[in-house]
Amino acid sequence: DVQLQASGGGSVQPGGSLRLSCVDSGFTVDYYVITWFRQAPGKAREWVSSFNRGDSSTYYADSVKGRFTISRDNAKNTCYLHMNSLKPEDTAVYYCAAVISTYVTLSTMTTPDPYKYWSQGTQVTVSS
Repeated sequence: DVQLQASGGGSVQPGGSLRLSCVDSGFTVDYYVITWFRQAPGKAREWVSSFNRGDSSTYYADSVKGRFTISRDNAKNTCYLHMNSLKPEDTAVYYCAAVISTYVTLSTMTTPDPYKYWSQGTQVTVSS
């Protein structure tokens, strides 16, 4: 079974940084997409960033472009989300999710629907 384990959330002041980690296990193929979503209270789940395990392509929502960086350490089966210049509007529960690449397109990658595997959430709070 595929499992995802997210960690690294916390509370920071505006302008601060955090690094989220998503450890995956159980994949029998190496062509899958790992994505970070977030959900603020009362709002829909929002796409943040994706990493294509097959070709190492990265993708970012406009709201985080230039501030967040997604990367993966293949030796550790871990996908990271480096978050810099954090803003109060980044406050949310963050989730990592995964889907086999053949089941997702560039347009559907940004929606929760195709993702079969999800981590538990990790809370990020940005406040002064």
